[in-house]
Amino acid sequence: MFGRREFLAGAAALGLVGKAGASVLTGGAADRAVDAFLKTQPFQGVVLIGRAGKPIYARTVGFAEIEARKPAALDTPYVIASISKWLTSTALLKLVEAGKLDLDAPISTWLPDYRADTGTKVKLRHLMTNISGVPNGFATWTKANPDPDLFQKTFTTAEAVKLWCSGDLIFEPGTRFDYVLTNWILITAIIETVTGEAYAQAMSELVLGPLGLTRTTPTDPANMAVSYRTLEPLTRQRNDRFPFMAASGGYVSTAGDLLKAAHAILDGGFLAPASKKALLTVGWPDQDYALGGRVKSLFADGMPRVFAWETGRAAGYRSVLGHRFDDQTTVVLLNNTSISQKAMDDFAYSLFGTV
Repeated sequence: MFGRREFLAGAAALGLVGKAGASVLTGGAADRAVDAFLKTQPFQGVVLIGRAGKPIYARTVGFAEIEARKPAALDTPYVIASISKWLTSTALLKLVEAGKLDLDAPISTWLPDYRADTGTKVKLRHLMTNISGVPNGFATWTKANPDPDLFQKTFTTAEAVKLWCSGDLIFEPGTRFDYVLTNWILITAIIETVTGEAYAQAMSELVLGPLGLTRTTPTDPANMAVSYRTLEPLTRQRNDRFPFMAASGGYVSTAGDLLKAAHAILDGGFLAPASKKALLTVGWPDQDYALGGRVKSLFADGMPRVFAWETGRAAGYRSVLGHRFDDQTTVVLLNNTSISQKAMDDFAYSLFGTV
């Protein structure tokens, strides 16, 4: 039976969407859309629109650091939160291509010390689609053991797996969607096991280095944008995280790096055709969720068009990386003022000219 997810995957990965005149906004039309958004939302950050990986419109708004009156700039790094999952999934697929991983093998294949009763049920694909049933032990543990100095401590990935990712399954794998950190801690452990390297080093060798993403890092650079919980009163928001959280939402990047990554991964040949199809196959339709990100159909030019839709929300940071396949246009939004993710999505929709 040919359903919606097969249509989305086939159309996106194999280029089966009809061509049309590009509807993404540029020039004065883009300026008017930005101005209209600023009338209703306290957006501060970066707007970058590109085609085939090349910028065709760029605008910065407000400040990367309000107190110092430091303006937002095109090369300002922002926390990209869950867009990190998409980059991590790309690395996993490179390991599949190298014969080191299998999306449909149980995770006990690579984590032999993990509990056998659940490790033989949960597949790597389940983790990447957030349908594993592994509970969020980190949230449960931290609520039961509040510790203001928690993020001053050090935990290895193996310790994190033992402490927070080894609880009883809360549902049978593949039967529910549960967007939890623990899926991605287990993924981190798998990457470290099969590569023999720390997660960050493996990511650098598998994805960041080959793509030339020189401004994308799991650590906070000195010149990154500050995040704010509120603007009135002006209140900063901390974004503490451990290294084992990087795969889920720990990366920092720039608009330019994200534009480059979108074109290389989604349009170019960085991934083999089978890998690209896997990346773009929706595994949980109610959430438009594929592997580490979303693929959705939106109306543009009077027809349904297929888009990759990556978003990130952490502390005061909000981000969108939207990419339309048939005309290779991309919208990148980076913000540091805690506006709603829905508002960010709506802003990106308007820039694509979708309805």
